[in-house]
Amino acid sequence: MITRRTALKTTGAAAASMAMPYYARAQGTGWSKLKGQSIVVNWPAHPHYAVAKKLLPEFTAATGIKVELDEMPYLRLKDAQVLQMGKPKGDYDCCVYVIMWKTEYVQRKFLTELEPMFQNAELAMPDYDRSDIIKGYYEGLGLVGGPRGYLPGPGAKLYGIPYGAECSVLAYRKDIFTKHDIKVPTTYDEMLTACRTIKAKEPSMGGLSSRAQAGHQVTAGWLLHLTPHDGLVIDDKYIPMVDKPAAIKATEVFKEIIDTGPVGGAAFDFGQMLNAFLQGQSAMYLDTISVFGPAADETKSKIKDTVGYALHPKAAKYSGELGGFGMAIPQNSEKKEAAFAFIQWMTAKAQDVKAASMGGQPMRMSTLDHADVKKIYPVEIYKENLKISNPDWRPIINEWTEISEKVLGVTLSEIITGKTQIQPAMTDAAAKIKAICERAGYYKT
Repeated sequence: MITRRTALKTTGAAAASMAMPYYARAQGTGWSKLKGQSIVVNWPAHPHYAVAKKLLPEFTAATGIKVELDEMPYLRLKDAQVLQMGKPKGDYDCCVYVIMWKTEYVQRKFLTELEPMFQNAELAMPDYDRSDIIKGYYEGLGLVGGPRGYLPGPGAKLYGIPYGAECSVLAYRKDIFTKHDIKVPTTYDEMLTACRTIKAKEPSMGGLSSRAQAGHQVTAGWLLHLTPHDGLVIDDKYIPMVDKPAAIKATEVFKEIIDTGPVGGAAFDFGQMLNAFLQGQSAMYLDTISVFGPAADETKSKIKDTVGYALHPKAAKYSGELGGFGMAIPQNSEKKEAAFAFIQWMTAKAQDVKAASMGGQPMRMSTLDHADVKKIYPVEIYKENLKISNPDWRPIINEWTEISEKVLGVTLSEIITGKTQIQPAMTDAAAKIKAICERAGYYKT
């Protein structure tokens, strides 16, 4: 665990090597008093954050605030954050959370509400322009306390700013599709037909690469297909719906995707799934926009010049993922003002364009309209996928981690590996989810 006593290893070395000072044109009027402070930032090892790391020396040059980075695989973040934020005084001044943790963190009083800070003229960047942040990301990643506890609406308050937020997108091999005269899928039926065709005609290649490793990963892979089939995990009354016809159909589709996918796909985590597509082991990818940067990077991708992008296909309806990461300030941080300056600077317009130009994930509408970004980014397809992104594609309740990892994450793994049948397994999963919700008190009248 990195602490304040650890040498500042991220910014110091990088600043010396880059020699690229950047002076912010717009800062809060009180930022000068923050010069010389050091903050500890906990964030994930992730393609977007690999790009963001390159901006840290510029932030220090612009503000005089030093950054000590605690970087780790994203599924390890929560344990580290809960440990630190549960103390009277923790090590973190800024932490990056995954969307499904936001409600729990707020209800446990771990995070600082941001609206009062934005209303403080000494702290807020005058030209920050929150209205320019992609609305679905701003609401989905940042707001807590509204309908169902996590959707925008009455009672919702701002606790985070999206950074590395994402929606889903279909990527495909244009050369393979042309070779076998395959239509770019617009529906799930067409996508499954393409999967079968590729599996039969390309012996060393699978149809669609997917996350499927037991636990969080397999649940994330399955969720991509649930709401398009008009399915839910739980309804508005917290009644489990995973054993209903829509969810069963989505599970059947998911199993066929794994069966026709690349060899070993039933154990893929996100990185393995992405790499399988980039290395030519699958002809399609349906997951987050994190693929955009790596697919265009010849050091990571063997398929750089052969990738096309399309809308997440339609089943019963159009519905895509809305998820990813947000940046927040722990309630027990003693450097909240410097952390707030950091969050604003990193997510401001100029930095968003820079990150996108290097393969990061754009967070602002103005970035998508920037001429330099349009040259390298499939902007129009991104915009279309944003329109169908669904903020309620999984229930962001306090118990979601348990449901996702210990119930669905086990059940779905057993299904796709052929250890159990779909309907009885999902019926059993529904009973377990109901017991969790009952224990949590959701059925009290």
